[in-house]
Amino acid sequence: MGLELYLDLLSQPCRALYIFARSNNIPFEFKRVQLAKGQHKTEEFRKVNVLMKVPALKDGSFTLAESIAILLYLVQKFKTPDHWYPADLQKRARVDEYLSWQHINIRAKGSKLFLSKVLLPLITGQPLPPEKLEFATEELNVALKQFEEKFLQDKPFIAGSEVSLADLVALVELMQPVCAGYALFEDRPALAAWRGRVEEAVGKELFLEAHQDIMNVKNLTADQFAPELLENFKQQLLKQN
Repeated sequence: MGLELYLDLLSQPCRALYIFARSNNIPFEFKRVQLAKGQHKTEEFRKVNVLMKVPALKDGSFTLAESIAILLYLVQKFKTPDHWYPADLQKRARVDEYLSWQHINIRAKGSKLFLSKVLLPLITGQPLPPEKLEFATEELNVALKQFEEKFLQDKPFIAGSEVSLADLVALVELMQPVCAGYALFEDRPALAAWRGRVEEAVGKELFLEAHQDIMNVKNLTADQFAPELLENFKQQLLKQN
């Protein structure tokens, strides 16, 4: 049996994996798991990932969860070009540093804004109060400032002169609030230029293809979600906001 990747391209980590595998010509079978329909909660998927989350990898009898672990597995198994996860100790440390930081910063804050602008109004039928939306936006802005000042600085990419896993993971996360309607690149020329370099490095057509579903996210309707999932989302989102 060949390599299988279980993905939903509405998910940022899933898009990172999809783009990475495709841009490096890694052969895999795309197993689509539709989160909105609750397909990650089935007993069939539980055999692949007991955590019931995507992405997930199956390589023969071996299964693996967590996107960063899967990316590093692919890097080593398929011996992808060094720039993705450099052998140089300090360059690799820069990649690790960003991947360690991003979870509760860019990912958490970008996801919160996305959910506040798109999913919560979809579920409740009411937009988030302006002051709460402003707070969520400001939280993301703080993380973006830290990203520019600490991780990007005046370099072409996070680890130096070439694209790495850190750049790919960062950009797919930033596209989540962008696709929710937040023009975060408009007044940030350095960030916009970096975005262009990352897209060029992975292939603009591939990048666009991977983001087609999320770019149309505003077309989602409540009846496209499994009812029990919708109620669960509603309770979680109301607690956060």
